[in-house]
Amino acid sequence: MLSAVAAAAMLTHILYSFVTLFVIIDPVGSAVIFAGLTRGMPDHMRRQAGLRGVLVASALILGFALGGAWLLAALGITLPAFRIAGGILLFLLATEMVFARQSGIRGPTALEEQEAEERNDVSIFPLAFPLLAGPGALTSIVLLMERAAPLAALGVVIALAAVMAITLALLLAAPRVMQLVGVTGANVVSRVLGVVLAALAAQFVLDGIVEGWASRG
Repeated sequence: MLSAVAAAAMLTHILYSFVTLFVIIDPVGSAVIFAGLTRGMPDHMRRQAGLRGVLVASALILGFALGGAWLLAALGITLPAFRIAGGILLFLLATEMVFARQSGIRGPTALEEQEAEERNDVSIFPLAFPLLAGPGALTSIVLLMERAAPLAALGVVIALAAVMAITLALLLAAPRVMQLVGVTGANVVSRVLGVVLAALAAQFVLDGIVEGWASRG
């Protein structure tokens, strides 16, 4: 059995992982975008697209969680370097969220949205990627797993499952979410989350600099 200290540390890491992934994936904003992409689609097709998109995104993020460290090692990329690069990328994402702009980092560009609207199935593109399992989410899950002890890594997976479950619930209720918060409300939520994400990104960069400097000593 886990000691009280170990249990508390694992719970803290789960909460930290949950907040990080929730901020980056932004279930509320994703639901509003999904509502626009599936406007006029029959309810059963919209539900199927939402479920399929969440499953594919979860599998993609989980794949990076399990194989991300191996991929970095194969490419000769150190974890401090990846932490700094990931922090910069997340800061760009935070800037996009704060200013409510779509540059293609988190969501599809205008041309990609136009292409998606012409497709019958939006579950893989742009829902699963890049809306849910975008570069920010993939980068963050690798960094979270890298910081976790073997047992705490299970906590990261639990946090991911919780975030994706909330995302699925909001996607299934996308029209109601759209009516409740609207585009303006979703932008307000994204702006608040963007400020939090900017702080997380700065911490990633600082940690990477410290670890990189220490490894040279």
